[in-house]
Amino acid sequence: MAYGRLFLVPAWLSEDTPPAAVVPAPVLERVRSLDAFVVENAKSARRFLAACGHPMPMRDIAMAELDEHTPVSDVAALLRPALEGRDLGLLSEAGVPAVADPGAALVAEAHARGVAVVPLVGPSSIVLALMASGLEGQRFRFVGYLPAEGTARRAAIAELERASARHRETQVFIETPYRNDALLADLVQSCRPATRLAVAVDLTSPHESIAMKAIAEWRGDASIGKRPAIFLLLA
Repeated sequence: MAYGRLFLVPAWLSEDTPPAAVVPAPVLERVRSLDAFVVENAKSARRFLAACGHPMPMRDIAMAELDEHTPVSDVAALLRPALEGRDLGLLSEAGVPAVADPGAALVAEAHARGVAVVPLVGPSSIVLALMASGLEGQRFRFVGYLPAEGTARRAAIAELERASARHRETQVFIETPYRNDALLADLVQSCRPATRLAVAVDLTSPHESIAMKAIAEWRGDASIGKRPAIFLLLA
């Protein structure tokens, strides 16, 4: 029996924006053709598929969850539909799957089993933020989350600034929305005045906001609120 394919399905970054505004029409057609998905969160995945105009009742779509708590030993079983000859979709909470996302484990398993992996075009908050930042786009590093504790976070910021200056590379990182303002305050306090910082908030939504300024210019304007944000730093 021939294997099915694993399609890497991009999701919206904001539920305030229709999928058709951020996902190409051929990709939406592919999404509507799939009847089996591995998703990070089933509830939000159903909302996205419904908004895409998926023709099937949500209860009839096979859906298994893969998140940061999924044991490594359970990942192989999630690939079963593809191994049985059905095309399978991998869907993240937001943006493209397998980038800063637990879905990478399923993609690795697909390669190991000889299942074809097909990435579909769609929004990536990391790439969109880098495009809009005006910072170094030839050399950049995504470092994920910084430490939550203040002293450790400030030490990490200092190291990122040194690495950015040493390699002339943009450092890209994220934070849980409720800690955004604490992170921004530490950036303003810890970084040199001439270091440039870009903050991209609510990307692709009607409330999108993107700003890039020197640290000295951020002082007195260091508030984001509890909104999805990407931070980019260039020393």
